[in-house]
Amino acid sequence: MMTRMLAPTLPPPSTREALKRTALEAAQAAGAILLEHARRGVRIEHKDTVNLVTDADRRAEQVIVDRISKDHPAHQILAEEGGMQAGHDSPFKWVIDPLDGTTNFAHGFPAYCVSIGLEYQGRPLLGVVLDPTRDELFVAEAGAGAFLNGVPLQVSSTPLLNGALLVTGFAYDIRESEKNNLDHFARFALRAQGIRRTGTAALDLCYVAAGRFDGFWELKLHPWDTAAGALMVVEAGGKVTDFNGGAFSIYGQEIVASNGRMHDEMVTVLQFT
Repeated sequence: MMTRMLAPTLPPPSTREALKRTALEAAQAAGAILLEHARRGVRIEHKDTVNLVTDADRRAEQVIVDRISKDHPAHQILAEEGGMQAGHDSPFKWVIDPLDGTTNFAHGFPAYCVSIGLEYQGRPLLGVVLDPTRDELFVAEAGAGAFLNGVPLQVSSTPLLNGALLVTGFAYDIRESEKNNLDHFARFALRAQGIRRTGTAALDLCYVAAGRFDGFWELKLHPWDTAAGALMVVEAGGKVTDFNGGAFSIYGQEIVASNGRMHDEMVTVLQFT
């Protein structure tokens, strides 16, 4: 299970500061590109029936990759559009989603973000999520807490699922796959106070960290969807596991994130398939 703890070893403070500076400046540059495209329009391509990519995705990703490559040329980079790049022997791996919430963005719905996660020796070290439309910058560092625009974050204190506001999402293969989260959604709808669906997993996780949501679950996400946000929840005092309550990995297929108090209730609901 993903719990708040220090990795066995961490880079020295000066290195960590340099890494955070790179992430923050890359996120701000990408966010500026997204706002520019939101104002003047985007060119949309379809990966399949419901999965989109825009020219804004590609431009934002390139500016992030260029910044990381300039500052840390030996590091590994895993990006949504570009895949795995460079530095396969490095203990550092950047995991990037330049535009989480592409469908929202393409429709002019202002719920999207830039997400940049960084692993060190296979463990989460840093997470940065920027919501450019609200000028909200979420930052988490392993063992050092999570922050929104410099203010410490803390998960909610909601004790039971009955009083919880949850959030979830649906995979792009919802029309083809029987494993589409609709069954879980129906069960949670009868147990929780309310459920929302924002269309951006990275922001959903940040909102759990901020106490705006009490819990989040989803399946079939990719590493770049959760690399930054999962660390945010943990560093804000929450809990992140798979659907069975076991260890969470950004490379897995399931995630449950909560304030920790009602986590076992959420896992119990997810056991009924």
